[in-house]
Amino acid sequence: MSVAVSPLAPKSTPDMPEIAGVSIATAEAGIKYRNRTDVLLMRFAEGTSVAGVFTTSKCPSAPVDHCRRALTSGSARALVVNSGNANAFTGKKGVASTDATAKAAAEAVGCTEAEVFLASTGVIGEPLDAGKILPHLPSLAERATGGLWREAADAIMTTDTYPKVATRTASIGGTSVTLNGIAKGAGMIAPDMATMLSFLATDAAIAPAALQALLAEAVAPSFNSVTVDSDTSTSDTLLLFATGQAGNARVETADDPALAEFRAALDDLLLDLARQVARDGEGARKEIIVTVEGAMDDRSAKRIALSIANSPLVKTAVAGEDANWGRVVMAVGKAGEPAERDRLAISFGAVRVAVDGERDPAYQEAAASAEMKKDEIPILVDLGLGTGRWTVYTCDLTKEYVAINGDYRS
Repeated sequence: MSVAVSPLAPKSTPDMPEIAGVSIATAEAGIKYRNRTDVLLMRFAEGTSVAGVFTTSKCPSAPVDHCRRALTSGSARALVVNSGNANAFTGKKGVASTDATAKAAAEAVGCTEAEVFLASTGVIGEPLDAGKILPHLPSLAERATGGLWREAADAIMTTDTYPKVATRTASIGGTSVTLNGIAKGAGMIAPDMATMLSFLATDAAIAPAALQALLAEAVAPSFNSVTVDSDTSTSDTLLLFATGQAGNARVETADDPALAEFRAALDDLLLDLARQVARDGEGARKEIIVTVEGAMDDRSAKRIALSIANSPLVKTAVAGEDANWGRVVMAVGKAGEPAERDRLAISFGAVRVAVDGERDPAYQEAAASAEMKKDEIPILVDLGLGTGRWTVYTCDLTKEYVAINGDYRS
């Protein structure tokens, strides 16, 4: 099924610099798609640290299980990713495929299987034929080179309409470091750490424990605050590799003040990628930015924001460019969090549509309609109860979403 590039796609793609200690290669293995790359190999220099967060689904994929085990070593030399098949709910065959891929990648790169990380994305429940991947690994390892970040992002796409890339720089102890990232995801997106995969690499020298703490904290306002359809994938994987090639003094703890700039850069890059995922939601035509403030605490604000962002009625109203605040009121009320009807205020973009529990006396339909025609639709809800605040990113729900997912296994 051919899908046009999302109208919300970035107008330009950043130049992705090389990361010292990272080399990349891709291949066409024909796992599901034809005439496009679907296998990615990244090689990492010796001494590379790794951190990761994964789906909380109780039905995780075989590659997720492998990565969780491998992560305990804190060391990485290779990453292998395939698209077109999630290798999830595939039983013993899935485990055998994962084991075979890890073994072959380790031999090709010259490392242990515990230093190989794997990810798969695509159809759930179909056995993954590792025989389509294994013959490519020696060649991929041999011809891997720096700088092919755009090609890497292309290789991991499924129903994505554009590759998702981002880059940032920061200083650690006076040494300049670079951070690159790619992501894929368009449907089954409600990460809880969606078919969401993201891979980041930096040339900074950061110990595994510190890297893990940074990543675990950074996902809360980014990937864990994005949703397309409320469905958490079996395969969600976010990995961060630090090669140590920049030359900074290795940082051992996450609370080291030297990490201040890097922490900010990581937070910003993850939010950039997460929003790209939301803006590429299957069939999406509008990005919806839901902010809830005045809640009892941040946790409550997030739960209410997710209730609004995941509401099919809210999302279809936005698709129809209808400033229907009644649907927002409904989503607030069903969230199960503290809220008082007569304190609610709701805005769509620059237009406040409701205040003190009723329609704003100054409301004008034309002004609200003009806001709803924009590509970005901010929805602000003020509960008037406390200081809790959270923002969640989502997209509208269109007929194309149904068409894409109705044909997904075809």
